[in-house]
Amino acid sequence: MDEVGALQWGIAVGVALLAGFVKGVVGFAMPMIMISGLGSVMRPELALAALVMPTLATNAFQALRGGWRDALASARRNARFILIMLATIAGSAQLINVLSTRALFLIIGVPVVVFALIQLFGVRFSVPAGRRGVAEVVVGVVAGFIGGLSGVWGPPTVLYLTALDTLKAEQMRVQGIVYGLGAVMLTVAHIKSGVVNSGTALPSAALVVPAVLGVLVGFRLSDRLDQALFRKATLVVLVVAGLNLVRRGLLS
Repeated sequence: MDEVGALQWGIAVGVALLAGFVKGVVGFAMPMIMISGLGSVMRPELALAALVMPTLATNAFQALRGGWRDALASARRNARFILIMLATIAGSAQLINVLSTRALFLIIGVPVVVFALIQLFGVRFSVPAGRRGVAEVVVGVVAGFIGGLSGVWGPPTVLYLTALDTLKAEQMRVQGIVYGLGAVMLTVAHIKSGVVNSGTALPSAALVVPAVLGVLVGFRLSDRLDQALFRKATLVVLVVAGLNLVRRGLLS
């Protein structure tokens, strides 16, 4: 990491603060912000290594914010969705050469933008209580299939939780659990791949501090948002995330 100078690290700290803040407010989008921001000042593989530990730490922090008992209760309530998604990620990862990454980004990004914009303009999508089991299976498979091939399963998960009208605190916990488990998988995978090594682990750990500080500030703002404003903020970030995926699909 000697190739990264003081200015670049100053920018990296700012990016980690911003990414943590957004995550603290709506519960997601940290990897998107960090990989885009860090990738502008360092090589892509270094940017990827740098975001691993902040992502792992902030997801654990988010999931356990209300205590381990609340986190465990949320995990149990959503166990079927979580397990189906993780199992599908493991399976679909073996099909990495079936679809191009470019096509997958477009497949995810376009529907996310469309559905989020429709809801911002007043159309509500909801999952009836009697259909929740079916929705868990369908969305879990879709999110897992896409996630295994592209590493992106956040937007489908957020759309699903939003359609369930999940209460803010519960949605934040569930997102922390889902993304936290994914972050563990990501960390293990990149230790094996060599992206995370003795040379990149320390700088990645250093970005944990600004990322967590950003999350704490974001939590304070999120706590002041009522359910309607939280939903709107979530949909706005989803639109941005979806447009970023479309951009990557068109330009990659």
